[in-house]
Amino acid sequence: MTEPLLYLDGVSVSFDGFKALNNLSLMIDPGELRAIIGPNGAGKTTMMDVITGKTRPDHGTVMFEGATDLTRLKESAIANLGIGRKFQRPTVFEHHTVWDNLELALKNPRGVFSGLFYKVAEEDRKRIEELLDITKLSPKRDVIAGGLAHGEKQWLEIGMLLAQDPKLLLVDEPVAGMTDAETEQTAHLLRAISGKHSVIVVEHDMVFVRELGVKVTVLHEGSMLAEGSLDTVSANQQVIDVYLGR
Repeated sequence: MTEPLLYLDGVSVSFDGFKALNNLSLMIDPGELRAIIGPNGAGKTTMMDVITGKTRPDHGTVMFEGATDLTRLKESAIANLGIGRKFQRPTVFEHHTVWDNLELALKNPRGVFSGLFYKVAEEDRKRIEELLDITKLSPKRDVIAGGLAHGEKQWLEIGMLLAQDPKLLLVDEPVAGMTDAETEQTAHLLRAISGKHSVIVVEHDMVFVRELGVKVTVLHEGSMLAEGSLDTVSANQQVIDVYLGR
């Protein structure tokens, strides 16, 4: 059997007596695309905060590649291991072109000396072209990022994360505010990058989750309530009662 890329084991987090996570266990395989759903306050954001080192759990371990307990590392060290996070609101360099944004995000030395003498190598150009192709932003390569549509900014930021060649991507509600066409394109993009990268998507839009067509984990009160295909969890009476039936 393949060893999980990410394994949360008995993770609990409390804030002033409120249990944001309650003995949560979760496994993500290499190259897997997983959707995480659940009502507000279910623990989705806290789970991502724990994985990225922003929040320290009271109990439990978060194992990465079977050897590293992320709960013992700082946020910067976790990012350097190959874990990237995209928040709901896109963060791009608004006054730079799409190409420049991707170039700035490339995984290259960032010291003062190397930065002064850095020139775009042919390998870097090929990588940027690949990212433009993956994100379908090739026609917008010379467009100032601030002039992009909302969905295009989201795709650009995903491309910028991919430029770091992460092993795991955490994506928070990527289709909020998108048109139907943008939502469909985002599902296609995330399916396209899985396999080479593991991707965890937190989302409320069930149409989008169905478009992804992947295993779904339902969180409730900081614990896993159900897991399986969207059809399977949608038929679960507990899931209907606490989330889908609202």
